[in-house]
Amino acid sequence: MRTRRAPARHESADRSAAEDLSRLLSLVLGKEPQLRVRAWDASESGPAGTPLLDVRSPDAVRHLAHEPNELGLARAYISGALGLEGDIYEALAALPLEDPDRDHARAFVPRQRAELAALVARTGGIGRAPAPPPEEAVVTGRRHSRDRDRRAVTHHYDVGNDFYRLVLGDSMVYSCAYWRRPDDPAYTLDDAQRDKLDLV
Repeated sequence: MRTRRAPARHESADRSAAEDLSRLLSLVLGKEPQLRVRAWDASESGPAGTPLLDVRSPDAVRHLAHEPNELGLARAYISGALGLEGDIYEALAALPLEDPDRDHARAFVPRQRAELAALVARTGGIGRAPAPPPEEAVVTGRRHSRDRDRRAVTHHYDVGNDFYRLVLGDSMVYSCAYWRRPDDPAYTLDDAQRDKLDLV
């Protein structure tokens, strides 16, 4: 478990870091996000009873400023700069970073662009991109050459049966489970794998 970084100074006299982050999300998403935000300075903002986006470091903003999509979000999460508390599906639904109907980002008026730039700067998003987390595969060489593909496959798949048992269950059947009773709290991955085999 990664620890919370020491609080960074926040350059806003009138709003907390969490309020700035909430406003930044509103501008980028084109709507008020239905989640709470907690910033590295322990400030919080957003509607009660919604999932919590825990922004533990300005590095999370930098990851997303450099890769404003699922890659930036994943890098911030994997590196420990960003966390989620509450229902993960609700949280992800509130952060539709790749929404094909979202054209407002290209239609920002100059005032919104200026506010967006100021918010990114105040929340620590200006600067070099943080290094990708060490868990991310970095492969070099000619794309889809035999050597590069071998290294990519080895990185992603040669991780041992302990890992695969977590995601496949004891059956170790490498295909999608059939979640016949997803609302039943006693229903397990092994049950879903067995139901998949029965269905097939």
